[in-house]
Amino acid sequence: MSLDLLCSASPDVFADKVWSRRAWLSRADDLPGEVADWFSVDAADSLLSRRGLRTPFVRLAKGGRIVSPSRYTGSGGVGATIADQVLDDAVLRLFADGTTIVLQGVHRTWAPVGRLAAGLSADLGHPVQVNAYITPPQSQGFASHYDTHDVFVLQVAGRKQWRVHDPVLEAPLPDEPWDLVADQVAARAQERPVIEEVLEPGDCLYLPRGFLHSASALGGTSIHLTFGVHAVVERDVVNAVLAAVRDSGWRSSMPVGWNPRGASGVAEIDSVVAAMIDALRGLDPDAVAAALHDERSARQRPEPVAPLAQAEAAAQLTPRHVVRLREHLGVRVERDVGTGTQALVWQGRRRLAIAVGEQAALEVLLAGGPVSVGALPLADDEAVAFAQRLVHDGVLVVQGTAASPPLR
Repeated sequence: MSLDLLCSASPDVFADKVWSRRAWLSRADDLPGEVADWFSVDAADSLLSRRGLRTPFVRLAKGGRIVSPSRYTGSGGVGATIADQVLDDAVLRLFADGTTIVLQGVHRTWAPVGRLAAGLSADLGHPVQVNAYITPPQSQGFASHYDTHDVFVLQVAGRKQWRVHDPVLEAPLPDEPWDLVADQVAARAQERPVIEEVLEPGDCLYLPRGFLHSASALGGTSIHLTFGVHAVVERDVVNAVLAAVRDSGWRSSMPVGWNPRGASGVAEIDSVVAAMIDALRGLDPDAVAAALHDERSARQRPEPVAPLAQAEAAAQLTPRHVVRLREHLGVRVERDVGTGTQALVWQGRRRLAIAVGEQAALEVLLAGGPVSVGALPLADDEAVAFAQRLVHDGVLVVQGTAASPPLR
């Protein structure tokens, strides 16, 4: 479990007593693995100088203010004249002058972080994204604030002093950012913190959304990864239910002379409410669950695939080849009870019709684990064609043959 790599609390303790309730500090000695396996100073330098990053994958801040991208982006030169590529020498000057670097979406740009984020999302059941914060010595990137999503802060390099205060707004939603209550945040930040600790490399701090926090680098350069957990909340479920109800009609105009404050207006509102209650009673929870599932899977990046290697492997596919379901894809099967047909749905928007004769083979694939193409309950040529179609659509990954190493 990725959660085990970031939190010393047991999964049960985290779920029952920590998640969305309290801050939790895990020390490196209590966590397995090495932080350098996921990210490092060299990784940050590589992203800033050799990967051709563009905004908004990088942003800079100093003294709590965002630095204009025009100060550190420009043309990439001949053959790469896109005007908003990150200029490494400009970043160097600004960083040396005390500017904090934020690498946004590191789960998209650095593979080990992407794997860790995808695993954490699978463990928690909520989408996860990752930013890296690189702070110069003795500097503070952002003033005390809160996030509207939960975070795991993993210290990668250097040392950073963290101060954490209780929320001024319980469980804030995305449309309730901290600057709406900036005065309250500033006042709370002057109070005694609930946590004031120095994070060393490998330490990890979990903060539920709403907890105020600020951090300052101590000594040398500090790097930490922030895993942002964008939790699905009850209001999201309510919105999905209302969306399902809205889809069932509600198109009629209110009557001529409509006055919501008049006696007839109140009666008409009451009539609509009564009809809504009836619609809610008849609502199919599975349909709402499917909509929420699709929304979540559309927000989480699945396992990357190698387009060239996979296309070649699909072209040469035989019954001896081993395939598996692509990880973190968020697949589900949609069945039409009336016709008996099925469709495979993934990433919230992709659909693939499954013939009746292919349904047993699909069940084998969805059961998990690698399987040889020849083991699918189809004739060999049909199994190869079926697997090729799923590889081309990015649903399956060809691992090689039983006697060959996995494809990378």
